[in-house]
Amino acid sequence: MKSFAQWLEEIGLESYAALFADNEVDLSVVVTLTDADLRELGLSLGARKKFMLAVAALANPATEVRAAEGERGATPPSESVSAPLVTPDSPAGERRQLTVMFCDLVGSTALSEQLDPEELRALLHDYRMRCGDVITRYEGHVARYVGDGILTYFGWPKAHEEDAERALRAALEIIQT
Repeated sequence: MKSFAQWLEEIGLESYAALFADNEVDLSVVVTLTDADLRELGLSLGARKKFMLAVAALANPATEVRAAEGERGATPPSESVSAPLVTPDSPAGERRQLTVMFCDLVGSTALSEQLDPEELRALLHDYRMRCGDVITRYEGHVARYVGDGILTYFGWPKAHEEDAERALRAALEIIQT
């Protein structure tokens, strides 16, 4: 398994290795970092974009392929809604029905004005962990964290006949949490 510094070098951000180390950021927490976190650390816009694309590729290897295609002039990833998803264990591309769920923390802007940054970060971490636990229990896949939002797929990497129902049950349980 590669180190965090090696991963940063692979994505062209090795100059930030000491900064991340000073702030105790490693591979175990990269998926929880937001653009605001990276801005707070002092990363430039380009570095933040590279970092977020690389994190998305960690969570979903197919993202890296689609991002590279977007750079060569193909349809950008945001527009390739019906693109087949390729899993590591499938020999070829596969078209699937996905149920996509987006969770958003209601009132987070007001909370961010009332709480200290450390308290807000702890609250967001707790929120993400609780939502992630529920999503995992219903066999959903957290695709990415976007600010206080959580983008989730049901039906990838493993499909079920009742993925829409699983997403709905997960959503209802998250609301109750």
